[in-house]
Amino acid sequence: MTTSQYGASAAGAVPQYPLTYPPVVVAHKLCRRYGSGEAAVTALDEVDIAFGTGRFAAVMGASGSGKSTLLHLLAALDRPTSGTVVVDGTDLGALDERRLTRLRREKIGFVFQAFNLLPVLDAEENILLPLSLAHERADRDWFDQLVTTMGIADRLRHRPSQLSGGQQQRVAVARALIGRPAVIFADEPTGNLDSRASDDVLTLMRQAVDELEQTVVMVTHDAHAASYAHDLVVLADGRVAHHGQIGTREAVLQVVQGGK
Repeated sequence: MTTSQYGASAAGAVPQYPLTYPPVVVAHKLCRRYGSGEAAVTALDEVDIAFGTGRFAAVMGASGSGKSTLLHLLAALDRPTSGTVVVDGTDLGALDERRLTRLRREKIGFVFQAFNLLPVLDAEENILLPLSLAHERADRDWFDQLVTTMGIADRLRHRPSQLSGGQQQRVAVARALIGRPAVIFADEPTGNLDSRASDDVLTLMRQAVDELEQTVVMVTHDAHAASYAHDLVVLADGRVAHHGQIGTREAVLQVVQGGK
């Protein structure tokens, strides 16, 4: 396992990035506190982190380490107490709620653990839902490429109740990709799947990065799932304990458990 690919940074400075992977998401001195006074809890403590374009990053850490909080802040689902988040060149802190909603729709895809498909819509309608809500027309060539890559071209007229868990998650991944977002955030996307379906979905997410040139940031507790990614971020007590290129499942476990 290598040291951080972004290298050391001066105190208070945003980390340096490799020219081959320009950053699409950058957080600087990111803090999130809940409550006030003696009861205040710091979920994130001045985090500096960046995620490169066209990379698959896994974020790990113990319960309470801040990984879900980080994901929600980066995905514009919550606002920080202090610090900045920049997504595809846009400072989220400069946006009001209307423009933030528009940015989430245009720049961000999200894959949920619970799939979050609408039961009354078939697979194709669920995939196209973000475009329908934005009153935008689908690029049919891109749609056809997605459903073929995801292996669901023969399931488009099926409703979620007629699909397996793995198929539902494939539909959810395709829905996140349909608008060609700058970045896709995935929150424990295999948490409700068996091992075979999990491997299928993780392989497809890696394909989306390698073949479709997408960017994925995934929160997971599973070292096997993390081993599908290019990069590993480990959080501890609201701070970045490790950020580096990924190796085998065993190497991931070694880093997460505090080894070198």
